Amino acid sequence: MSDQPAAPRPSDVGGGPDGAAGALYGLLATVLRRVPRDLSLTSLATLSTLDRTGPRRITDLAVIEGISQPSMTVLVTALERGGLVARRSDPADGRVTLVALTDEGTLYLRSRRSAGADALAQLIGKLPPGEAAALAAAIPALRHLRDLDNEQRDPDRQAPGEPSGT
Repeated sequence: MSDQPAAPRPSDVGGGPDGAAGALYGLLATVLRRVPRDLSLTSLATLSTLDRTGPRRITDLAVIEGISQPSMTVLVTALERGGLVARRSDPADGRVTLVALTDEGTLYLRSRRSAGADALAQLIGKLPPGEAAALAAAIPALRHLRDLDNEQRDPDRQAPGEPSGT
């Protein structure tokens, strides 16, 4: 008998509604509905991208978020009016304008993340101890999934722990 846990069945991890992917998707949708939202999901994703990657060109943000450049320009203008982002010249090329998260934008994003984490913590607190422990054991895999998504959306970004290229 092996000390290794049994490999999960494809139906347990697959994209169907009863697998891990379906369960995670449903959970995320539930949390998003529980936390009041005053910005669109695309606006929140753009703020998160700026937080994760630093200042970016509007064209880069449009590609990363999967929307057109004119739509991203409108979105950035609204975020700028709200004080969450600012446009500034690229120090490497003064002809280029970069969009950067402001201090107010950083505080807003932290507040949103905290509210979401609090909503999840309340739900986790209702789980039996064994199920809560199973979630804790899954933290490395969940972080890895987040990193894989970040790499997929922004291939130029180096993943944490990867050696830098030449």
